[in-house]
Amino acid sequence: MTLAYGDAVIQHDLNFTVNEGDIFVIMGGSGCGKSTLLKHMIGLMAPAQGEISYGGNSFWPADEPDRARMLRNFGVLFQGGALWTSMTLEENVALPLQQFTLLRQREISEICSLKLSLVGLAGFEEYYPAEISGGMRKRAALARAIALDPQILFFDEPSAGLDPINSRRLDDLILELSHSLGATVIIVSHELASIFTIASNSVFLDGETKTMLAVGDPRKLRKECTNSTVREFLHRGAGNESGA
Repeated sequence: MTLAYGDAVIQHDLNFTVNEGDIFVIMGGSGCGKSTLLKHMIGLMAPAQGEISYGGNSFWPADEPDRARMLRNFGVLFQGGALWTSMTLEENVALPLQQFTLLRQREISEICSLKLSLVGLAGFEEYYPAEISGGMRKRAALARAIALDPQILFFDEPSAGLDPINSRRLDDLILELSHSLGATVIIVSHELASIFTIASNSVFLDGETKTMLAVGDPRKLRKECTNSTVREFLHRGAGNESGA
């Protein structure tokens, strides 16, 4: 698969598989195309060449109703959370339920309370995003991402802007939700502590060669990968290595 903006190629010859139940990390240095790849995977951009398939079904050649059914199985947590500031946390979580289900308002409210409880925000239904901390906003956005019980969760730099304690709490929450929901998780990250804590599989994108250099469990890649760029990335900072 090739990713490009017009004639500018971002990444080429990408070929990897995300297994059901993986916590799959898209990693690499700044500007290598991690978030661009995520945009392609969630249907915001079409590849310049190649295809993206889910469960054996190609996404882009499919007709609009089939693509909509595939998208219905996705949950997305954007880097900034992307909560509507004029809405309460319950109203934010309710949006996908109102748009994609025929549930009554009472049922939607019950589901919103359940999802907020799952991320540790029970009792915060009537709070506005400005009234809670950055870590809590990330968790509220995660509650919205899981509102429809998606099969695949996509996270773009979920730890961005969080202190180490809240970052680790979010990692623990992602692990818990992955296990409890049985969801496949795909995460863009360059944070080694997070990568080594939660990832079961990964792909490494290189900005210089504009292609992937390695695929596999990042802990195994750290020990066995012979590519110098990948090794340098995974071994930077002795303090980070302790996160394995």
